Amino acid sequence: MGSVPPRTPALILAAAVLTLSGLSGCEGVSLEPAPAPTSTGGSTKDATTSSSELDSLKVVTRAGSMSGYSREKFPHWRSTGSNCDVRDSVLKRDGKNVKTSGCNVVAGSWVSLYDGQKLTSPTKVDIDHMVPLANAWRSGASKWTTAQREDFANDLDDPQLIAVSASSNRSKGDQDPSTWKPTESSSWCEYAQDWIAVKVKWKLTVTTKEKTALKDMLETC
Repeated sequence: MGSVPPRTPALILAAAVLTLSGLSGCEGVSLEPAPAPTSTGGSTKDATTSSSELDSLKVVTRAGSMSGYSREKFPHWRSTGSNCDVRDSVLKRDGKNVKTSGCNVVAGSWVSLYDGQKLTSPTKVDIDHMVPLANAWRSGASKWTTAQREDFANDLDDPQLIAVSASSNRSKGDQDPSTWKPTESSSWCEYAQDWIAVKVKWKLTVTTKEKTALKDMLETC
C-alpha cells in the first residue's frame, strides 16, 4: 500500500471542530431531505430553450379522438405516505404559512398563477393538471398503460401539478393554449414553458394551432 498523505491544516481544523461539537463522522448530522419548496417557483429555462423544445415535439393537424376516455383511466391522487396524498403535497409545496391537521391542509395562502387571485382557504384551491388529462389522452396517452397514466396524473417532478383558483381551473377545463390562456397575462411565459416541459417529458403531441399559441406566449418572456 502507498503511504498515507499528511493531513492538511484544513482537515485538522475540521476534525477539531467535529471533536469540540461532540460529533464523530456522521453522528449527529441530520440526513433528512431539505424542506420542499413553498411554491412552484416558475420555469428556470429561458424562452430560447423552451422554443427549441417546442420545435422538437411532433405536430399534428388536429387532436386525437376522445373515444374511450375517462378520468378513471388516470388514477389520482396517489398516497405520498403517512395518510398523505399528492393533493396534500401540492398544497403544502405551493402555499405559504401552511397549517395542517395530520395530513389535511387547513390553512395557508396561495397565489393562483392563472388569474392572480390570492386564496386564503384550501377549499378555494384546485390542484390543476397543467396539461389536462383529456388533452393528454388526445395527444398520446390513450396508448399508454394505466400505470403510465397514473404516473402522469400524479407527477410531482415536473410542472404538471399546480395549485390554482377553482374558478380558473373550471374555466380552463381540458382546453389547450390555442383556446384558453390565463387571464393573468404576466403568467403567459411561465404557463407556456411549463406546458411545453410537460409535453416534452411525456412525449405528447401538439396541434398546429396549439404550437402557434405557445410560440406567441413565449414572446412575452
